[in-house]
Amino acid sequence: MAFNVIQEAKRCLNCKKPRCMEGCPIHTPVPKMIQSFLEGDITRAGEMVFRNNPLSVVCSLICNHENQCEGHCVLNAKGSPVHISNIENYISDNYFDKMRFRQGEKKGMKAAVIGSGPAGLTIAMILAQRGYDITIFESKDKIGGVLRYGIPEFRLPKSLLDKYYHHLVSLGIKVRPNTAIGKVISVEDLFRDGYKAVSIGTGVWWPNTLHIKGETLGHVHYAIHYLVNPDVYELGDRVIIIGAGNAAMDVARTAIRHGSRYVTVFSRTETFAASKIEAEYAMIDGVEFEYNMAPVEITDEGVYFQEVRCDEHEQIVERIGGRRLYPADSVIISVSQGPSRLILQQTSGLHTNQRGLVITDNSGVTDRPGVFASGDVVRGAKTVVEAVAYSKMVADAMDEYMQGLTEEETGDEENDK
Repeated sequence: MAFNVIQEAKRCLNCKKPRCMEGCPIHTPVPKMIQSFLEGDITRAGEMVFRNNPLSVVCSLICNHENQCEGHCVLNAKGSPVHISNIENYISDNYFDKMRFRQGEKKGMKAAVIGSGPAGLTIAMILAQRGYDITIFESKDKIGGVLRYGIPEFRLPKSLLDKYYHHLVSLGIKVRPNTAIGKVISVEDLFRDGYKAVSIGTGVWWPNTLHIKGETLGHVHYAIHYLVNPDVYELGDRVIIIGAGNAAMDVARTAIRHGSRYVTVFSRTETFAASKIEAEYAMIDGVEFEYNMAPVEITDEGVYFQEVRCDEHEQIVERIGGRRLYPADSVIISVSQGPSRLILQQTSGLHTNQRGLVITDNSGVTDRPGVFASGDVVRGAKTVVEAVAYSKMVADAMDEYMQGLTEEETGDEENDK
């Protein structure tokens, strides 16, 4: 692998105006990273990418590179871009075990980070390195959020997230697992106990529904639930997946790895919403696709579909012919998801839009002073790298807010002792 990565790195043209950086949501310094690597300083290259992106090793594995860095590479015009993802993964994986995050000079202020997905991890690590006392509140038993409970092991090894946990501990970050803010503990309780700023990054774990007959039957499941722990499901041989986004591809490939023999993804448009590479992997794994088909009713025997035509907004404009039954042992619905309403309904001063997403400014500032929001709970289901890029701005805004507090608002801990 090393030889291939080196040869691939040598293909980089070191462009003066690197389009690969423009295509990356977090603007990874690709040419400089590659040049440091080729000069034999892989540690400097690793420092560079992690300073820019705390989740570099994760993004190198799961980013939609074909539409981002690699998709914008100038060599695309000649047929084959530089495989930046492989290069970054080699560099970041090499550096990940030996890197040491350093905590900045103590500022004497606490900040709470609710949720340990991409947004929460990014904000926690940045603020801890700036000297803040950080506590992460995670509703599940381990950190990672969608990285751990929404992306299959074959795409993202969970051992990486376990290593991130140790990096959090080394930064002095405290983690409270199995703690869902909004149930026993409220945001008001956090401010009562001395937290000066609170970040909400609870993701989107509320599955969207089809609102058709049969959705409550025993063999019907939602993608976001299935991916949390596929081992507890008995899907049978024949599985129908309704929806054709990246999550649907993860579900389909996971189902096959767990013994299902005939897995079919149904899309109501003439193509799939997933990235091309993820759909191609699904096809190679044996997943079949049906296009221009909308579900009408779910029964114990399977799903009735009808052929449809959609407009550019993916709204159905025409129904063609009658409905047809496609047999299935299990049905998995994968038509995106929205935020859980628990913390949002229990916290005064927060406002949401029609989709239930938290309303903020461009830096994650909510209508309630001291409360910030980031990641999918603000912008809907996006990519991991987009969540990281946005969360860097939110961390800056939280830092600025806490630095602007008066002495009376921050409290004098020395005098209190």
